[in-house]
Amino acid sequence: MRIAVINEISAAAKNDDILKALDGRGFEVLNLGNTAADETPALQYIHTGLMSALLLHLKAVDFVVGGCGTGLGYLNSVLQYPGVSCGHVLSPLDAWLFARINAGNCVSLALNQGYGWAGEINLNMIFDALFTPETGAGFPAQRAEPQRNSRQMLANISVITHKPYSEILKSLPVEVTQLALKFPAYQPVLLAAAQKQPELLAVIQTILS
Repeated sequence: MRIAVINEISAAAKNDDILKALDGRGFEVLNLGNTAADETPALQYIHTGLMSALLLHLKAVDFVVGGCGTGLGYLNSVLQYPGVSCGHVLSPLDAWLFARINAGNCVSLALNQGYGWAGEINLNMIFDALFTPETGAGFPAQRAEPQRNSRQMLANISVITHKPYSEILKSLPVEVTQLALKFPAYQPVLLAAAQKQPELLAVIQTILS
């Protein structure tokens, strides 16, 4: 599994904790957002939501770990885009249920609120519960089929209710697209993945020029 970690500036101080909690699990981890509290440019959840959604759409990554102070800003940001199924995960039980019932492709973590003593331990336990071979298995067992049907229906609704990404990018304010798409760690991953979609690549290149 290829996982992107995309932190905004308010959560940048927790970047090392996230990487340590993901280490040793056999994943390829791409660290593509803010990594230090004094880093510039400073990403906000408005930017990291777009960055995350684009990589998922392009299948550059299989999963995104994001968040913000409470986790709610990033959650609302990334869910504005098609093809994203994001959970607001505060505890290992949240992660356990999200993996089995929703089987999403993104999580939003609260990286300031409630992140106190042993916060890094809770983070490690969240990832233990989240990344499981039983993803999508359903809970309780007798609810597995309707839960699977609901996931597919939600994915279909997401396609119906959104514009294509090429149109979305053209319509977004430049203060969002410029900072997000030009972020140094992120840009080469985005461009490499966008080669598969020439129309979207052309829009991205225009924004970057």
